This record gives sequence, C-alpha cells and structure tokens, in this order.
Amino acid sequence: MAYNFYQFHAFFVALFLSSGCAVYPNHNIGKALYIGDEVLKDYRPTTTLVTENHLISKAKYPVVDVHTHFGLDQDPEVILGSMDALGVKRVVNLSGGWGENLDKILQKFKNFAPERFIIMCNIDFSRIDEIDFGEKMSAFLEEAHSKGAEGLKIFKSLGLSIKDKSGKIVPVDDPRLDAIWAKAGELGMPVLIHVADPAAFFQPTDRFNERWLQLKRHPDWSFYGNEFPSKDSILKQRNNILGRHPNTLFIGAHIGNSAEDLKSLSELLDKYSNFYVDISGRVAELGRQPYLARKFFIKYQDRILFGTDRYPGKTVQPRYRIYYRFLETADEYFDYYKHPFPPTGEWKIYGIFLPDKVLRKVYYENSNKIFKYDAIAH
Repeated sequence: MAYNFYQFHAFFVALFLSSGCAVYPNHNIGKALYIGDEVLKDYRPTTTLVTENHLISKAKYPVVDVHTHFGLDQDPEVILGSMDALGVKRVVNLSGGWGENLDKILQKFKNFAPERFIIMCNIDFSRIDEIDFGEKMSAFLEEAHSKGAEGLKIFKSLGLSIKDKSGKIVPVDDPRLDAIWAKAGELGMPVLIHVADPAAFFQPTDRFNERWLQLKRHPDWSFYGNEFPSKDSILKQRNNILGRHPNTLFIGAHIGNSAEDLKSLSELLDKYSNFYVDISGRVAELGRQPYLARKFFIKYQDRILFGTDRYPGKTVQPRYRIYYRFLETADEYFDYYKHPFPPTGEWKIYGIFLPDKVLRKVYYENSNKIFKYDAIAH
C-alpha cells in the first residue's frame, strides 16, 4: 500500500509566540507524523540501540573556555564555584564592552581573580563615520590593554548589519578598520572574530532547511535575501584581513563558521598560520560527522580551542558535560543538547575520543600559549 508520507514540526505554538517566554513549555513540543489520514502527535521515538553511555561531570584535564559571555549581573564567586565543579580553570569573557562597562567588568571579575578571568573588550562601531575612526579605536585598544583587557572580540554584526552613514553595510575588510587589526597584533591581543553564521541561516526558511525549527523560533537569525550579503562574501572579507595582518592572531568563533565544510576550513588553516578556531556552539555539527571531525582535530590540534558560548553555571542549554563527552568518549548516537527538543536540528552526535595529547592542547595548552599563561597544574 502506497503512503503519502511527510513530517513537519509542531512545537512552535501560538502560546509561545504571544508570550515571548524564554522558557520553552514542555507541552506541544515535538513533531507530528502523517501517514494517510492517521496523525501521530508529539512523535518522539526512543532508540532501541544499546550503546556506551559515559556521563562526564568533570573534564579529564583542566579547561580554558575561550568563548563565554556574562555581565555585571553575575557573581564572580558563584561562577568560580561552577568552574571548580566542572574542571574549568579559566574563562574568557567576550562581553567586556568599552568605556564604563569595561572598567566595571575588569574591576568586578579581573581584579577578583586575575588568573581565572580573562576579559576581552569590544569596538563601538556606532562611531564608524568619525574621522580617523581606526586610529581612535586603536588608541582605545591600547588604553583597554593597559587596564587589563587581554583581547578583542568582534561580533557578527560586522559585515552583516552594521552600516555607515552612506547606508552601506561595513565590510569586515573595510580599510577604516586596518589600524585596529594592526594595533591588536602590536599589543599581542588576540582577535576572536565571529563573522557570518551557519549555512542554513543564509538559505530559504522552507521545508528543505534543516534548521527550520530554529529559524522559526528566531526569525531574526535568517539572513536570506538581497538585503544581506552572502555567507561566502563575508568569509572572504575575513580571509582578506587574515592575509593583510599576518602578525595579528585571529580566532574564528564557532569553528570559523565553517563546521559544515571542514575541507574548506582545512585549506584556510593551511594558508593562514595566524588563524585559529574555537569549537563553541558547533558540537552539534561536528558530532554528526565524527570520522572527519576526529581527523580534523588531530591534524589541527595546535589550532583548535575549547569554547562553549555559555559560562560555567549557566542553566539555559548547558554544554560543558556534553562537550566533554563529545571530545573524550567513543559514545554513539547521543543528544547534543539538554533540552525538551533539539535546538539546532534533528540529529544525534557521536564522540571522537581524542588522544590525551590532543585533549590537553584543545582544553588548555593552546589557550595558554595564546594568552601567555603558564602551564596549569593538574
């Protein structure tokens, strides 16, 4: 008997849309399966596979999380307690900002535990049309560095949504920014740079998009259409500054936003020795291609940094234990999320059981070299 078979997702309910609630309700979450006239709601098949199941509460080696975000509303003592429980020795806060906010962040966290909190500053791109913008921002970098900021974080709005007074989107390789990249290199401040986003965000939000659910929850994350540059063009702009500033160390956030194409990323790492990547927010992508991912980690073990895009103790979509499991075990077919539903896409991931030598580099040795910290005792 021939069936007209298709499936769609049905958790994006009107209640959630109207409430704007940040906590996803446990009801009305799931997918509906249609076979002929029969409807099965909230379809959640439970696997019958019998597999290894290693739940790792604390990493095998000390961890430096190079990709965290937290603000003045957080308590440094509470974060330190969570760090100790998870085996995290240092965190890099990418949300230092500038001006008074940066001063307060440095005072509250860096001064509280200077060996455990690393603070990165940010650039105020609202001033892009000011005369000598690049020189002014490079002077800001020098001042921020003297106060204790140890790096610069660039958010994805550069190259994607920031516009100057002409109405044009400011490209990542805009010459007005060259003084900033040069100054960061001169000061030894790594630039952790987020450009573009997952490939699906630049595709139509239709039934072929594997992140349809995510984009329906966050429609403002879709960058499909003529009003946005293409993903390839933004990545090309970033690559241009890698070549123009070989003395500046750049860290590509989220596997350089190339987790879906590790072959192209490998070519990039081979070409630019000043380019590194962090794994934050992309274990879902890496873990569904474990053979290639494992080869990639082993080949580029000196260029990959641990990161979560969370902070220790954050309860919304916690990632540390899942990331440890992905990196350390050979577990198969497990969830990449701790959630009522898959936040990225409907698939499972597999561990890549990295050798101890590689684990140590990814967890902390590579970060220590970049930020010039002594080896962590363990």
